[in-house]
Amino acid sequence: MSDNALPARLAEIRDEFLELEEPDRLQLLLEFSQELPEVPAEYADHPEMRERVVECQSPVYIIVTVDDDDSVAMHATAPAEAPTTRGFASILAQGLTGLSADEVLGVPDDFPQSIGLTRAVSPLRIAGMTGMLMRVKRQVRAKRAA
Repeated sequence: MSDNALPARLAEIRDEFLELEEPDRLQLLLEFSQELPEVPAEYADHPEMRERVVECQSPVYIIVTVDDDDSVAMHATAPAEAPTTRGFASILAQGLTGLSADEVLGVPDDFPQSIGLTRAVSPLRIAGMTGMLMRVKRQVRAKRAA
């Protein structure tokens, strides 16, 4: 993975994980799961605006916006009883929100494999996070084209 393609906030999150021993990385992921930002009120009552991330075993839905200044916001819902998935959604929401569309599109597709959890969680879970990232990028491309 290329460091110069990774925006500062995502690099900071990755480095937070890599500085820890593997068992402590799971604790950090749990902390991220507890910090998943709430979906803004204007989207909370509109489930039709959310996209299901089918790669996730748990029901995860995302909403991506790109404002007039080309700034991206990612919002996600994930059940509290799925802390791994919720943690991955939180990492992406916190790391991608506020970036420009070009910065989001430039995030390496293998970012989920770079945070040091590939041995601590199942490959299906990592695939779920990768699915979230791919859907965010697809939504950003679609919103820019509209």
